[in-house]
Amino acid sequence: MVELHRSTKNKKGFYVKMKFFRKNGKLEKPFFIKYFKWLLWFSLSFYFFAKFLNNQEPESSSLKTTITSHSQSNVVSRALSESSITQHPKINHGLLNGLKVYVYELPSKYNTDWLTNERCSNHLFASEVAIHRALLKTDFRTFDPSEADFFFVPVYVSCNFSKVNGFPAIGHARDLISSAVDLISSELPFWKRSNGSDHVFVASHDYGACFHAMEDRAIADGIPEFMKNSIILQTFGVKYKHPCQNADNVVIPPYISPESVKSTLLKSPIDGPRDIFTFFRGKMEVHPKNVSGRFYSKRVRTEILRKYGNHRRFYLKRHRFTGYQSEIVRSVFCLCPLGWAPWSPRLVESVALGCVPVIIADGIQLPFESTVPWSEISLTVREKDVGKLGAVLDDVAATNLSVIQRNLWDSKLRRALLFHDDVETGDATWEVLVALSGKLGRSHRRSRVASE
Repeated sequence: MVELHRSTKNKKGFYVKMKFFRKNGKLEKPFFIKYFKWLLWFSLSFYFFAKFLNNQEPESSSLKTTITSHSQSNVVSRALSESSITQHPKINHGLLNGLKVYVYELPSKYNTDWLTNERCSNHLFASEVAIHRALLKTDFRTFDPSEADFFFVPVYVSCNFSKVNGFPAIGHARDLISSAVDLISSELPFWKRSNGSDHVFVASHDYGACFHAMEDRAIADGIPEFMKNSIILQTFGVKYKHPCQNADNVVIPPYISPESVKSTLLKSPIDGPRDIFTFFRGKMEVHPKNVSGRFYSKRVRTEILRKYGNHRRFYLKRHRFTGYQSEIVRSVFCLCPLGWAPWSPRLVESVALGCVPVIIADGIQLPFESTVPWSEISLTVREKDVGKLGAVLDDVAATNLSVIQRNLWDSKLRRALLFHDDVETGDATWEVLVALSGKLGRSHRRSRVASE
């Protein structure tokens, strides 16, 4: 019991005196005092033991651990995912036949570690980043792999920039992707059960999954065997037989920042005045260099410069600068000649900024041909006819230019060729999903359900 006593030495204060209970005439300490040190010892021991266990929890780099944690917090994960989508127009899932995509959560060395370089998410090969980001936030994503139709493998191979020329160096691509496949096939059963046929990769490079900028080297190397059963999202596409197309593929547009396009159009509307008749800015060699028997652009750009370099209706510049989109939006025709590969980012920039693309790349397969009416919004000139460009463009300008421009300036076309961080109905990632929904025959889940 506790008693309050007035101090005899200092009458202004009080002191507390603890008076112990007596039992059988003996002084007995209260229970909590008697066992205080034991309680203290137990509490401290429990605290440090719990802290130790918490520090020893494995990181989520294990794919099995990731799946378990997602299944335990499925409601929370879906709520977070859906909260990011509610800011955008409602997407009709029925259009894609209930498509579901599982996105592997690979260790960061395969993807996000590369983002320390800002160019990684903004250069012409950056669709590998943009598609990954969009799939992470769309409600077409499933956290339960057992209900997935397709499995997306997010590996960024275009973000290793050469210190010599500053261009993406993709020599490490095969080993990096192979390592990712080894990981997912060793920890989870989904790759092996279909031999990768329901798995999706992005190969947004000159010759797709052949992973080389020089066509002869790309053909010699071919597509890695382990990727040949899978679906490749690639910028490379031609309408003839080619070893770098020896896998089921979807031709996608090269990456152009939608923010840069929006900024340009805010300053100059798409139907504004166009004082440049024919525009091209980019690499044009006065004397093409023979690199082991290879000529850049098959000499097409050199011929354009030679023939029209001093022509008053051709605005040709050999070097790019940051604000070059301001020139595109002022131009009537934009030349899109091949480089090392047939495709070019100018295809997207021209359409997005309302300049009629003049495609000079024999046999090219253009992105999303079932959606984008390329024949109604662009011109095609054969490589051997590049010397006749002036006459061709004059003829179009005098006949059906206004019809082409009216078709070209439809905002739906611009949306279809641009990748956004969040999937929007009709944008480039949406078109990828549409293409995948047409390949549901590859879905292991669908085939299993059908057989039952």
